[in-house]
Amino acid sequence: MSVRSECRTESQPAPSKCLTRSVVDMLAKEPTLEAVSINPAEQKISVATLGQTDVLRLSSQLTERLQQAQAAGKEAHCALLEGTGDCGTCDAPLSPDELRRITIQHDGQTTTIARVTCPTAPKFWRWRDFPLPHLTPRTIEFEAPDEDYHPDEWKWQLAAAVLCGVSALAAVFFLPAQFKLLAFVVAYIAGGFYPAEEVWERLQKRVLDVHFLMIAVAAGAASIGAWAEGATLLFLFSLSGALEHYAMGRTQKEIRSLFREAPKTATAIDASGNELEVTVAGLRAGTRLLIKPGAQFPVDAEVTKGSTAADESNLTGEATPVEKNVGDSTLAGTINLWGAVEVLVTRPAAESALQKIIALIKDAQQQKAPAQQFTDKFGTIYTYIILGISFAMFFVWWLGFGLAPFTSAVESHSAFYRAMTLLVVASPCALVLSIPSAVLASIAWGASRGILFRGGAAVEKLAEVNVVALDKTGTLTTGELRVEKVESFPPGRENEIARLAYSLDRLSTHPLARAITRHGKQHRLEPLAFEKFESVTGQGLHARINGGEARLGRREWLAQGRHADVIARMAATEAGFSEVWVEADGLLGRIVLRDDIRPQAASIIEELRHEGLRSVVLTGDRKATAEHIKNELKLDDVRAELKPEQKVAAIRELTGQGKFVAMVGDGVNDAPSLAAAHIGVAMGARGSDAALEQADVVLMHDRLENFLAAFRLSQRARRIIRQNLVISLGTVVVLVTFAMLGKIPLPIGVVGHEGSTVVVVMNSLRLLFGKTSAK
Repeated sequence: MSVRSECRTESQPAPSKCLTRSVVDMLAKEPTLEAVSINPAEQKISVATLGQTDVLRLSSQLTERLQQAQAAGKEAHCALLEGTGDCGTCDAPLSPDELRRITIQHDGQTTTIARVTCPTAPKFWRWRDFPLPHLTPRTIEFEAPDEDYHPDEWKWQLAAAVLCGVSALAAVFFLPAQFKLLAFVVAYIAGGFYPAEEVWERLQKRVLDVHFLMIAVAAGAASIGAWAEGATLLFLFSLSGALEHYAMGRTQKEIRSLFREAPKTATAIDASGNELEVTVAGLRAGTRLLIKPGAQFPVDAEVTKGSTAADESNLTGEATPVEKNVGDSTLAGTINLWGAVEVLVTRPAAESALQKIIALIKDAQQQKAPAQQFTDKFGTIYTYIILGISFAMFFVWWLGFGLAPFTSAVESHSAFYRAMTLLVVASPCALVLSIPSAVLASIAWGASRGILFRGGAAVEKLAEVNVVALDKTGTLTTGELRVEKVESFPPGRENEIARLAYSLDRLSTHPLARAITRHGKQHRLEPLAFEKFESVTGQGLHARINGGEARLGRREWLAQGRHADVIARMAATEAGFSEVWVEADGLLGRIVLRDDIRPQAASIIEELRHEGLRSVVLTGDRKATAEHIKNELKLDDVRAELKPEQKVAAIRELTGQGKFVAMVGDGVNDAPSLAAAHIGVAMGARGSDAALEQADVVLMHDRLENFLAAFRLSQRARRIIRQNLVISLGTVVVLVTFAMLGKIPLPIGVVGHEGSTVVVVMNSLRLLFGKTSAK
């Protein structure tokens, strides 16, 4: 049944608007929107409409509101929405009038917020489902020592394998008969210690795998007196295990070497100007810090006093120091090179770009590729099947073919010996390692070069791409826009225009807004206070100030208003420049900005073409600027003046033509497109939170050429995975055939089985030491 609740403030920290408020605002704004259902468990949001409506625009606006709330650090859920009580997290609680107009219904994991309407109306509603965007801010802890990470463990395993091999060789070729058994026992203990340890861990979880099979075969060989064969098996198996751990350790080492040790304390400045030593983990947004020369910036912050340069190479890959003046942002983990500066913390350490990137890498290591998920399931089932077949073949050879059950003769091996041989050669050891070894090596190689794959699925999917859709600003251009000039119409009020633009844009995260905000802070402009503020998707910003209205945005949007005649008479800016128009009561002007094309963009587009990839630019910029970019870079296609929902529609159109689209972008407005594409690629550590959340690949060095490196790496990984599968499956087929015919002795079967495992691991390691130009 429907539940109506009061939204009140309690004595706890109050974030900004909760999800309930966002949905209620959408219901008030959109007359055709009747209800919104949210199911966090299924990551699904459903929208009910009545009458003619643009569903794509509606869903895009709702998604953008939720993502903007997350990007601003707002709480996504409230107790009222989740059905756990009253809402105590809203800065803007629902009014009694609003509560009378809506119902909030909880049904299991689903919460529905709907208009109060007549009982028959819901029968005519049309429901549509959409994926639920990431709503809650990611909680990230400082990186703690990993108890399972032992970088030198492979050395001990290698030493044990060598001891096993040496003892077995000594027993076979050098020691007298009375010492042979002792040497074989030493070989068994050395070679079987680490595999037995893993078998015990898995048995506690009631799981059987290839480690169990190998230990079982070695024990079986010893039981019939075939000590040499069992020792050979344990030697090769422990050797391949040491190489596997070396490969994984090398992967971990590459990832851990990416980041400098984060500082644990920082120098804070209190209201009286006193310096205090505080813990970084306790820093909150708004805290003033003093950063001395040579020290790290402990959190993401903004320079409020002084100037310096920062070494951002570990995050952006840019070796040249980046100048930092008042209004510029600084990134956690980067180095303050020469000037003492005061900064204002913009977000806690746990939400910094550095910590989010670390979290992305950790997530990537846990997320498996589709092919790996299949081999994992197949490997477990296959293990039980092989155990069953080997057990059955023992009786076939014994009772059917009349072979001795346990005692081998000179002319023929026993049934048990043949069953052990079959068990060894049919074990899926190489198959199980064929995909994860290649995927983890790819993730490590990419991470060490600023390419972050969000799991094995991203590595596989990128290789399938044949169309690359790119945003213009921050992708093909540098994204470091600068204000060229401020104009007012009539002239003389440029300072008022700059102040109004700064006041509006400081609440936005768009690249154009960041440039205008930086300009305002550098000129120490005082922001104006607004009574109401609203973001209009694809158009600009709208606010009320001193009882009047103010707007900032695209020329076409403002040209529909009261200053249409003046705007129509003004010539558009030259190609290569962007303009933002601003108006208020009695005030009209524009900010002209410049954003340079990346120097390497033309060569990269040419290389994309050489790789057989079609390049399409999707931009909200005007057609003249888009055509300028197309001619300069010789792009295959450019689509201009697109709103976020139109970008999504363009990607779906390409997908409908059978194309696999990679979308490359960096802003909040790119997030829906990144989610709609076959694979989303976010540009740079400075990219928006929403873009990072939706992206499958993050180019943290902010270099477009890294997309090519990622694409080529993905193709190489796919080829090596296929090679590994051919090697592992081919070896099993050949060896099993000979084993079923009784034509292969146990030592040869062991060498073939373990040899294929070693080859697969070493083949995957080629990815770790590859070059970007390799194909």
